[in-house]
Amino acid sequence: MYYVYILTNKTDTVMYIGVTNDLHRRLYEHKNEQIEGFTKRYHVHKLVYFERYSEINDAIAREKQLKHWIRAKKDQLVKKENPNWDDLGEKLI
Repeated sequence: MYYVYILTNKTDTVMYIGVTNDLHRRLYEHKNEQIEGFTKRYHVHKLVYFERYSEINDAIAREKQLKHWIRAKKDQLVKKENPNWDDLGEKLI
């Protein structure tokens, strides 16, 4: 199983979109700032949206699609499935 996911920071002002084959591990890495880069620099730890895919190529294509969307469209996607922008990762870890 592959996952496309959206993370944000505590104030929901920054978004990160990624793809992984192990959502639990990847969330742990983000929350514990184990990987240098954008999510560590901006403390982007809050999982607000994810999708499952059985094929990696489909997941990568979706990740690329979402990364090209304007912020308002990404916000709408999150609000549709997670209107309160709850941290879905709290239930997964």
